[in-house]
Amino acid sequence: MQYNPGWNGSSVNLLHVRAAGPGDSLHYVWSSIGAPAVLLVATQSPSSALRVNWSRLLSPSPAGAVWIDPPGSVVYSTAVVFTKLFEFSEAKPSGELFYPTYDLAEFSWDSLNRTLNRTALTAELRGGPAADPAGAFANGSLAFRVTAYEAAGRAGRLPSLLHTADSSQVEFLLDGVAPRGNGSRFVLEVATVEEAGAVRSLRSRRSIDDEYTPTIFEVLSLVAESQNGSSTLGFLQWKATAYGSRSPRREDGIRCRARGLQAANWSLPLSSIVQAYFGESLGSSCTVSALNVTFGGEEGQVYQEKRYLSWSVLLGFGQPPQDSFSPLVISITAVALGTPLAMLLLGSCLVLLAQRRRYSEYEPIN
Repeated sequence: MQYNPGWNGSSVNLLHVRAAGPGDSLHYVWSSIGAPAVLLVATQSPSSALRVNWSRLLSPSPAGAVWIDPPGSVVYSTAVVFTKLFEFSEAKPSGELFYPTYDLAEFSWDSLNRTLNRTALTAELRGGPAADPAGAFANGSLAFRVTAYEAAGRAGRLPSLLHTADSSQVEFLLDGVAPRGNGSRFVLEVATVEEAGAVRSLRSRRSIDDEYTPTIFEVLSLVAESQNGSSTLGFLQWKATAYGSRSPRREDGIRCRARGLQAANWSLPLSSIVQAYFGESLGSSCTVSALNVTFGGEEGQVYQEKRYLSWSVLLGFGQPPQDSFSPLVISITAVALGTPLAMLLLGSCLVLLAQRRRYSEYEPIN
């Protein structure tokens, strides 16, 4: 993990996470320059490196300021941008009442170097709006907590996402932010950038196995595929829940919904790490898609009471990991289904034996 490689200041945040394999390497570049974003690049070289032209990156025209060396080693690149936070409440009888939008490109962010833990491979990007006339962030903040992984495993905290060494996790956190209405709900806008030849699609998968995330049976994946569908290039994956506690439990769950993925006909915020890498192709050959993730429902009062919200997302390269049925669930299912079947078979056998049995040794007279 590198913080602001080649730059001595801490007025801006750029975190480079590099994972090297025997024949390839993966790059995650997190930044709060512009809207918070992460750039994901996969290369065929185990020694590929990130290069940053800082004077250009911090200028009004950052195109070309970030690249991977050697450029020919790049096999796939994409980006995820967290652009806006909406807040609304159910205003009866008029319907939904939306409050002024929080544009994350206009937030002020703390130095990420303060929370960087190279041993645990974690860091936290925390900030608030530069102008906050309503005072909602007076005692609160918005944050993105990043975790990188060196091996496959499972997160210890709910929702206990299964991860691989080719993936990282980011937690979206609202901590102490005062809602501007009764029963306010929040919506996070997430944008993705794909180069020509790749397309994003939203998938939903349901399973009866909720061993690791109780009462949650749905997993959503925002998958990038080649246009001919021959291979999966990258993904975002999350479970359909958020939590309203720093130590989440099942009862702290907050409903999480994803509204349909749509092509974005707006431009991304200026001076972002995304424009620095994709350059002029961002407005021509690249595909920008946007997705709204809504937190809250009938149980929307959870945030109102605790003023804390956490939503975990796994992002990485290749196929998203899939949970298989654990031995515990297989055993429970076998007992639940096998016991009635065994009783049915045993009962059938007893009935057949009873029908063949003679109830008297006397022969009938006629």
